[in-house]
Amino acid sequence: MNDERIIKPIAYIENDYVEKFGIPRQSGLVDAKARICFVKEYRNKEAFRGLEEYSYLWLIWDFSKAAHTTWHPTVRPPRLGGNERVGVFATRSPFRPNGMGLSSVRLEKIDWEGDGAPALIVSGADLLNGTPIYDIKPYLPHIDIHPEAKAGFAGAVKEYALEVSVPEEVTGGLADENKEKISVLYEILKQDPRPAYQDDPERIYGMSYANMEVKFKVVNKKAIILEITEKEKTR
Repeated sequence: MNDERIIKPIAYIENDYVEKFGIPRQSGLVDAKARICFVKEYRNKEAFRGLEEYSYLWLIWDFSKAAHTTWHPTVRPPRLGGNERVGVFATRSPFRPNGMGLSSVRLEKIDWEGDGAPALIVSGADLLNGTPIYDIKPYLPHIDIHPEAKAGFAGAVKEYALEVSVPEEVTGGLADENKEKISVLYEILKQDPRPAYQDDPERIYGMSYANMEVKFKVVNKKAIILEITEKEKTR
């Protein structure tokens, strides 16, 4: 039976995650704000009626930067050291048959009047800037929460937080708009963006966040920011 459907994005996300390295591994781990901008066809205020009554939303989206032509039945989760294989359906790996992601985000507000309105302001998203979103559904706590649920291998390795050192001499000269983002950068590094198999205290890591280039290293479970360079804005 051929029942293929063509799905297309209804929106795209705008945020400060400009590269994959550093994006939280799950939604809700870092309280970073984002804007969901809808394709013109779906900027109909009637489609948003009643949405303000919910505090959380589900986003169904595309792993658009994890393009692949074939799929594999097993993957190697970074949190298992990158060596142990498990079934793809037992993970949230981006390398899936249809490459779709599912994230729960907090709805901060609906922007009814701004550029491209209506738009959604959300927090806690784990999506790369520009990611296509296929659908949005309300999060229902009386149905979607299962406190007795088992978490598999993910529950066994969930404790990996780092202490973070943000020296004043590194951040003191930053523009005000970037100083305001340091708290989010702190939370990103706290989650330890490194693959589990990398634990070289001499290695210097680099990541881009917003319009900043950040260099850091990790020594004895402590992430130390060494340098932050501001990039020129492009339009």
